[in-house]
Amino acid sequence: MTRLSTSAGMVALVQSALMLPMMLIAVPAGAIADMFNRRRVALTGLGFAVCASGTLTLLATLGLTSPMILLLFCGLIGAGVAFYVPAWQATLPELVDAARLPAAIALGTISYNIARSIGPAIGGIVVLALGAKAAFGLNMVCYVPLFLAFYFWRRPAIASPLPPERIDRAIISGFRYTVHSHALRLVYGRAFLFGFSSASSAALAPLIARDLLGGDAASFGLLLGASGCGAVVGALLVGRVAARHEIETTVRICALLTTGALVEIGLSRGLALSCLGLFIIGAASILTIALLNVTAQFASPRWVAARALSLFQCALTGGITLGAGIWGAVASRAGVDIALFASAAVMLATPLVGLVFPLVRNAYADLSPAAIRNEPELALELALRSGPLVVEIDYRVSPDRAVDFYAAMLKVEGTRLRNGGFGWSLARDIGNAELWTERYHCPTWGDYLRMRARFTQADLATQREADAFNLPMERSRVRRRLEQPFGSVRPRAPSDVAAGAPPIV
Repeated sequence: MTRLSTSAGMVALVQSALMLPMMLIAVPAGAIADMFNRRRVALTGLGFAVCASGTLTLLATLGLTSPMILLLFCGLIGAGVAFYVPAWQATLPELVDAARLPAAIALGTISYNIARSIGPAIGGIVVLALGAKAAFGLNMVCYVPLFLAFYFWRRPAIASPLPPERIDRAIISGFRYTVHSHALRLVYGRAFLFGFSSASSAALAPLIARDLLGGDAASFGLLLGASGCGAVVGALLVGRVAARHEIETTVRICALLTTGALVEIGLSRGLALSCLGLFIIGAASILTIALLNVTAQFASPRWVAARALSLFQCALTGGITLGAGIWGAVASRAGVDIALFASAAVMLATPLVGLVFPLVRNAYADLSPAAIRNEPELALELALRSGPLVVEIDYRVSPDRAVDFYAAMLKVEGTRLRNGGFGWSLARDIGNAELWTERYHCPTWGDYLRMRARFTQADLATQREADAFNLPMERSRVRRRLEQPFGSVRPRAPSDVAAGAPPIV
């Protein structure tokens, strides 16, 4: 059983080497996937993973491997996979319709869990039969079908009139969208909590087999197998459950089932009962993760989808990583059963969080792009870097409808801030009770144009709801001003204005 603990510790170390770069690279990878062709980004990540795996195989063949070399290349392989995952997940809505999206996500989740359950067993057999270098080579070969699938996929080209953002600005835009998206904040919080509280079952599995069951490596393998079988069953149910039940209801039920299973495993001293508990946890985990992923997909417009999904993965992975460390520390000091009971108590709190902050599926309705036809009239030559740009919009509202108008404008605030606006405010004229002025700014002219390109049909519906309060006005409602030192821009030639020259030079 000492070998079991040593092997489990080594597996945990290698998994950490894979997961750490995934957390560090996921957000920049998501930004790059949104900025450029997602097919090419996925190919780059897979190609890097193949090269890292091939190099590790070559070093093993030459006898040049060491523990540090192994961990280094596991980290490099994980970096390649982390670069690939956001681009792959963001392409799912392009491959299947909304009705089949939960099943598609479940299929991806089930394949990952089957690989996680069966992969170590296959790797162990290969190592015993052919040596470690053959296992490294097999790992490299397994990436090739994915690479070829993306290579031969002909994704329709989507032309953009604007150049890509800088990587730092793209990351900030992704963070700002999620910070101002109520639905995504709820998804990330629930994913973190579920990952944190459920991590004990996988992290403590070797200790459950040794300390609670008095078993050996075979017992540990059966526990992993039960968890993997539960994951398969749970994934097969995702599409049916998503179509028939509210996501919040299902996630709460899964949390309660996981709570009971963790308590049952902590109390059990029989292998069959412990396998049953891990089977339930495996099924509930896959259902929960897949449904949270679906919610994140439905709450993310295409321009920010990869960044939103990469942050979802960071929240989930961060919860699992932190939970594994904390429950392992609790188990070493107070015992495995106490660690399981403590994680069950935290898991029991997640449905209570759902009562106060329930998940919202497809929170912003139609997130398809919306074309804004009223192009700004320009009398200045502007470059993409010109700015800051201040936008003011006037509303004339009957005083007896002021409260309802204010509530509608709070929804408009969310659309401005999510899509790239800063410093949003709403002011009422003290000399004219009917006059309101909305104000916000964008760092540059290019940022303003990107903000306009990001509007969705749901955003336009929110704007129309506010405009419904607006009474006819004699003057123009919209003013765009450039806050810039005098002399930094020059008036456009009258001939350019008359000819309707392009606004970007």
